[in-house]
Amino acid sequence: MSARLPLLVLALAQLVIALDYNIVYVALPDIGAGLGFSDHDLQWVVSAYVVTTGGFLLLGGRAVDLLGRRRMFVAAALIYAGSSLVGGLTEAPGALVAMRALQGIGGSLLFPATLSLINTIYAEGPERNRALAVWGAAGAGGLCFGSLLGGVLVDALGWPSVFFVNVPVAGAMAWAGRVLFPADVPPPGARRFDLTGALAGTAGITLLVFLLVHAPAAGWSSPSAFASAVLSLALLTLFAVVETRSRNPLVPSRLFRNRGLVAAMAVTAVYSATFSSLPYFLTLYFQTVRGYSAFTTGLAFLVPALVVAAGTQAGERAVAAVGVRRMLVGGMALGAVGAAALGLALTRHGSYPMLLPGIVLLGLGQGAAWTGMWITAAAGVAPDDQGVASGLASTSLQVGGAVGLAVLVALAGAAGQHPADGTSLTGIRTAVFAIAAGIACAVPLTLAVRRTTTGP
Repeated sequence: MSARLPLLVLALAQLVIALDYNIVYVALPDIGAGLGFSDHDLQWVVSAYVVTTGGFLLLGGRAVDLLGRRRMFVAAALIYAGSSLVGGLTEAPGALVAMRALQGIGGSLLFPATLSLINTIYAEGPERNRALAVWGAAGAGGLCFGSLLGGVLVDALGWPSVFFVNVPVAGAMAWAGRVLFPADVPPPGARRFDLTGALAGTAGITLLVFLLVHAPAAGWSSPSAFASAVLSLALLTLFAVVETRSRNPLVPSRLFRNRGLVAAMAVTAVYSATFSSLPYFLTLYFQTVRGYSAFTTGLAFLVPALVVAAGTQAGERAVAAVGVRRMLVGGMALGAVGAAALGLALTRHGSYPMLLPGIVLLGLGQGAAWTGMWITAAAGVAPDDQGVASGLASTSLQVGGAVGLAVLVALAGAAGQHPADGTSLTGIRTAVFAIAAGIACAVPLTLAVRRTTTGP
């Protein structure tokens, strides 16, 4: 069977994961009005998805290794389809938040299953690099096209349509995965979960992500933030202790001896804290400074989507030409220059074309670095550990993004004229320049990454 059809399904899965992250942003005002959300609670339509995805990724990755890649892919796609159907039909705020949390659990299974399938179906080297580039381009398109698709659907069919659109797509993914992917081979030995470690690690990471999402609005000194921090620290400490004594750890210690994976996790966290935070501030700029409508804002993200997708393809070719280390360094350096140029171009009355040089440089660097990160994270990892390795790297992605956005929002608020919301032009520009500085600081880290792994 041609390897192209499985790759099409895997790319579609990544597109759905990325779309679900931000397609609801445009629909939030209509959801709030239609279901009677308070302004304070409306954020949880987005945050519930982020918290459960980040919290369950390690468990999802290990489940992929122990229960089967194809089986977990199909199960995750069905969870997406079912939760999306119920979410579109619900008429209660609490039920919708619960369905978004269930979607997040689906994402925590689907992401490592998808990445593990790529890393086992396609041989390490040019074939896998090419597959990761296609997969990365689909994710980039989903993140940026989500706003545009959400605007079109809400205007034409109402807010439930942003959930209903997932149902046939996820259902088709489940069927295609069952038909196209290799049958699961039982792992050697007994299939056992470290239940105590799984519960402690999942709860600890979930509370950590909850803290990072919740504290900026509630206050870092609030009782809920303090309780989350203490419980998260206690559970993660318990997790570390249990893992060192367990015969069947959730995260095998041998993975931390793979210095390439550990270093790639650090780069992934910095990448998410910087590159992945930029759309938030660009959305604020387009809507609060320039006065764009939701639909026009979606259109404004078309160019970044196309450029990032092109960057993933260029990154794959650059790996073949100069090696992963040089490609990662070049991608990060290009991204830093692009972010700085974009910050200079953000003015109150400047035209959209003025932003394009920065957007192009930034997008090319972002796409290339995205492809290189996942090549590095998978290199030298045994097939039976690909799921949990993907879970480790993607958990770093989620936590890094949550930390980065919280810090940048606070920085924008302190620098802007309206510290309460951080939406002034000065605050936005300060955040973008901080992103440029953060990307630049990651360049030495990428040099260290590739000195620990194979390649030029």
